[in-house]
Amino acid sequence: MAGETAEAAQATQVWSIVEVSRHAGVSSRTLRHYDDLGLLRPAYVGANGYRYYGREQLHRLQEVLVLRELGLPLDAVGRVLDGTVDRAAVLREHQAALLAERDRLDRLAATVARTIREIEDEEGGEPMGPEELFDGFDAEKQKEYERELVERYGPQVQERIDESWRRIGTFTKADVAAVNDEYAEIGRRLIPLIDAGVAPDDPQVLDVMAAHYAIVARFWTPDAESYAGLGDLYADSPDFRKRYDAEHPRMAEYLRDAMAAYALERL
Repeated sequence: MAGETAEAAQATQVWSIVEVSRHAGVSSRTLRHYDDLGLLRPAYVGANGYRYYGREQLHRLQEVLVLRELGLPLDAVGRVLDGTVDRAAVLREHQAALLAERDRLDRLAATVARTIREIEDEEGGEPMGPEELFDGFDAEKQKEYERELVERYGPQVQERIDESWRRIGTFTKADVAAVNDEYAEIGRRLIPLIDAGVAPDDPQVLDVMAAHYAIVARFWTPDAESYAGLGDLYADSPDFRKRYDAEHPRMAEYLRDAMAAYALERL
């Protein structure tokens, strides 16, 4: 009887969205986004408007996070969990996409190398044409990011995207190289803080994020909400997460939390 009572108690136990966010290491914004997509519905929504999750939802969230860790996009995760497609088939598709992405990154690395040679060439050399300057950049992938931002944060984001493209249009190759160096410096400053266990809202970290915000502001001027939202995108997007976690296994999540803290404390 005691065992049955314990099982019944576990079956009825629920956790708030705040508790699930803390335990799973994902933001409340992400959990709400999963709900909007129909990927992870809460057990119920309380009178206070809070979402509550039972053990069944936690198990589904665990599966979502495992598949996201493999780099699957959200639509593919949903198809796998709903049983509309075979998991192995999706992974084969994803593998093909990764191999194509590897080839694209190889081209992009070669483009950057040519840019560096041109900048450092004391004799000047031949300037790179636009088709060379943007070789390896995936225009369709860029459009996908922009669509995701608009879907998440509303049509007003499109104005900021347009503003960013206008500013980029004024950049010289030296400007691009400088921005890349500045981004690399952010990573070099954050890694020792991550390894030392410094909290993302520590003043030392916020000082680094002030430099990061200044870089972002060269492209567009985010407010507190949109800057924190950008951090969520870094952690949630497989492409961004792969890029940042290549610097440090915890970089994407740490950067997300640090950006949220900077938005709260200083914007």
